[in-house]
Amino acid sequence: MTWRERLRDPTTQRWLRIAVFVAMLGIALWAPFYFTPFRVFQFTRVLIFAIAVLGLGLLTGFNGQISLGHGAFFAIGAYTAAALMEKAGWPFLLVVPVALLITFALGYGVGIPALRLHGLYLALVTLALAVVTPPILKRFSGITGGAMGLNIDIPQAPAWTGLAEDQFLYLLALVAAIAAFALARNLVDSRTGRAMIAIREDELAAETMGVDLARVKTLAFAWSAMYAGLAGVLFTWTIGFVSPESFTITLSISILAALVVGGLGSIWGALLGAAFLVYLPSVADDLNQAAPGIAFGALLIIAMYVFPGGIAGLARRLWGRLLAPPRAPAPATAGASTEEGGEP
Repeated sequence: MTWRERLRDPTTQRWLRIAVFVAMLGIALWAPFYFTPFRVFQFTRVLIFAIAVLGLGLLTGFNGQISLGHGAFFAIGAYTAAALMEKAGWPFLLVVPVALLITFALGYGVGIPALRLHGLYLALVTLALAVVTPPILKRFSGITGGAMGLNIDIPQAPAWTGLAEDQFLYLLALVAAIAAFALARNLVDSRTGRAMIAIREDELAAETMGVDLARVKTLAFAWSAMYAGLAGVLFTWTIGFVSPESFTITLSISILAALVVGGLGSIWGALLGAAFLVYLPSVADDLNQAAPGIAFGALLIIAMYVFPGGIAGLARRLWGRLLAPPRAPAPATAGASTEEGGEP
C-alpha cells in the first residue's frame, strides 16, 4: 500500500484529524504562557472574531443568506454584557446566557422578514440594521452611556489559578471558541445542517424534498446572531469598554471580508479569516503609515485574488492533489513502437 493509499483510508484520515486537533490544542494552551501580553491579547482577539465570523459563516456560507449587519448583533451582545455588569452589578459569567438569549431572539426576529428577501435586497436590509445601531445606542444613554459608552471592570482570574489578566481572558476566549466550533461542526453534520446546505444550493429543490424553508432560515439567522452576540460579550470582557463608535458599519464589512478570505462553507476557515482580520491592519500600517486604509484595501483585494476560494479552499485543493492517485503513464504512440521494435 502506497502512502497516498494510506492517507486516503478513512481510518487514517480520522486519526490524522485527531492528531492535528490535539497538536493545535496543545499549542493553543501553551501560547499564553510563552508570548508577551500584547501577543496574547492579539490571540484573544483572533478567537473572538473567529466566533463572529463562524456565526456569519453558518448563515452565509452554509445557508446562502447574505448579511451585512452582523456588527449589530456583535454590538448588542457587547452592550448587554456591559450594561448588566456595570449597571446591575452582575457577575461576568452570568451575563453570557442572557446575551445569547437576547441575540438569538433578535436574530430570529430579523430572520422572519428576511424570508421574503434574497441576494442584494437582503444585504441592503441587514446593512441598514448595522447603520442604525450606533445612533440607537447613543439614543438610550441611560442604559448604554450614550456617546461616551460604558466602562466595566475586566474579569480577573481567581487567585488560586495564578493566571495573569491577559492569560485568563485568553483562556476564557479559547474555551468559548472550542465550544462554538464544536457546536457548529455538530450542526453542519446534522439533518438541519444538511437542510441548510440544500437551501443554499437550490431552494426549490430543497422545498420539494420536504425541507421547511421558513424554519431552517430563521433558525440559521438566530444561531448566527447568537454567535455574534457571544463574540460581543468576549470583546467587552477583553477591552473593558464599549462605545457606539466601536460598532460601525466597518465592523460588519470586516467580518464578511474575513469570512470570504477564510473560505465560505468552511468551519475552520473562520479561524483563518479572523487571523487575517486581526493581523492585516498591522501589516498595512507597516507598509503605509500615511494611508493605512489604502494599504489595507489593497492587501484585501490581493488576498481575494490569490485565494478566490478562501484560504481553506486552497488548503482543500492542495490536500486533494496530495491524495489524488498518480496518473497512469501515457500509452506509447505508433511511431515510438516502430522505432523501438524496428517493425512497422
